Amino acid sequence: MSKVLLINPSYFSTFGGTKVSLVSPVYPTLGLATIAATALQRGHKVEILDLSWRAYDYKLIRDVVLRYKPDIVGITATTPLMNQLRDISVMVKDISKNIMVVGGGPHPSALPEATLEESMLDAVLVGEADFTFADICDGYPLSDISGICYRDNDQIFSTPPRTPIANLDDLPMPAWHIYNIKDYYKVSRLYAKRSPSITAEFSRGCVFKCDYCASKITLALGYRKKSPERCAEEVKLMSSLGYKEFFLTDDIFTSDQKWAKNVSDAISDLNADMIWSCSNGVRVESADDDLFRSMKKAGCYRLSFGFESGNDEVLKAFGKGGRATVKQAGKAVKMARKAGIDVCGFFMVGLSADTEDTMKETIEMARTLPLDMMKCSICIAFPGTKMFNDYIEKGLIRTFNWDDYMMYTAKDLFAHPNLSFEVIQRYMNKFFNRCMLYNPSFIVRRLIRGIRTGDFFWDLYYALKFYFLPTTSNENQSNYYAKERWPIYDFKNRPPKPAHYQIVRKSKPAHSSQKEQFISSS
Repeated sequence: MSKVLLINPSYFSTFGGTKVSLVSPVYPTLGLATIAATALQRGHKVEILDLSWRAYDYKLIRDVVLRYKPDIVGITATTPLMNQLRDISVMVKDISKNIMVVGGGPHPSALPEATLEESMLDAVLVGEADFTFADICDGYPLSDISGICYRDNDQIFSTPPRTPIANLDDLPMPAWHIYNIKDYYKVSRLYAKRSPSITAEFSRGCVFKCDYCASKITLALGYRKKSPERCAEEVKLMSSLGYKEFFLTDDIFTSDQKWAKNVSDAISDLNADMIWSCSNGVRVESADDDLFRSMKKAGCYRLSFGFESGNDEVLKAFGKGGRATVKQAGKAVKMARKAGIDVCGFFMVGLSADTEDTMKETIEMARTLPLDMMKCSICIAFPGTKMFNDYIEKGLIRTFNWDDYMMYTAKDLFAHPNLSFEVIQRYMNKFFNRCMLYNPSFIVRRLIRGIRTGDFFWDLYYALKFYFLPTTSNENQSNYYAKERWPIYDFKNRPPKPAHYQIVRKSKPAHSSQKEQFISSS
């Protein structure tokens, strides 16, 4: 039996004290709950240290490692959290060289070799890691485990990709019970109506190829769904643990409308004391009156639509065109509001095909749509995206300091083909000013909603904070343990290879355990 410590880094620095920090997510991380579940199923002991809701504190992590004495430490990381992963890996190895330290999540999956070279990890779990991690806990030789990149003395090797899980119902229930529920009463009232809150997934993957999105690096290209009965069973479990609200993280939950309606009906039949929202961007062409009514009945109170741009040509250019048009966006909002569901809109400036004119159209679209909430971010070329690969090839990336890679950064990360970073930042400020702070229709709509729901004073409290917080920030600094001893990868002279995603196939390919040498030195 292995003793496992899973670590979720701090989110504090990700938002840099900007306006959007008011909706900083505070909930049990689903990725760690799912890999913990498979490890527990095989008889291993697992603890989770969640730093998401507090500042990065290496002393706290060190104390937990010394107390728990794990055999394996697993760290998940998005790009803005990558430097925390590097720091933790050095500290854990200082405590004991015998502790196996592994990394996973979006950034390590996108740049597995570079991640190994700029950290002291023993292995990177690439892509979907539910069973990959369990195999590591079981003690199999790394060369025999599919879906990893690992260190062997001074060389780095990769094993063949692991086939995406065909039947998600085969997975054990997420190990939400490992989290301390008392930690999750801290979520913003703008983000959640009821606490404590939690995350859930009813499906995995996406069939679309937006150039700024890296979700397929971890969840594959394709779409897999749990049965409605399994989804309802998960809701029942979350409720029994004391959670009052869940955020559905599915990329395209409403795309299969018949299945999504069946899931909603199964949840309704539970009569559980749970409300929920679609926290990822629902595609506008999947809007359906009947589906939205079923979702509302099942407890869904908010839909977040991924509008991104107010220009149809820009939507087509980055991969979301076709039926996902500006006109259809208006129809989708009306359908949701008709069903009694709040509508949140996600927008971006600095998309790969953006110009000043198209960003003006995005602002005008956001200003005129009857939205209850909205969020705008600068489009960042994150590792694992087509956008990042294109910018690497063209030599447009200006920094590989992962602390700078905030969605609301004030740092000039790359050279946009059409726009200066100063212009993109200016339009980011214009978005919040024109669409929210000085938009009478939005303000009146929030006032009416606040009176109707009883959230008036909360809205006033957050509105005052929103007004005084900056739109972007340079602050993404953590109190690191040993920054001066982090291994360095020379990105400028050794550009990383483009990340490749798995494709969900009906037939399962033959397994191969033959290792392939990637790099001759680390």
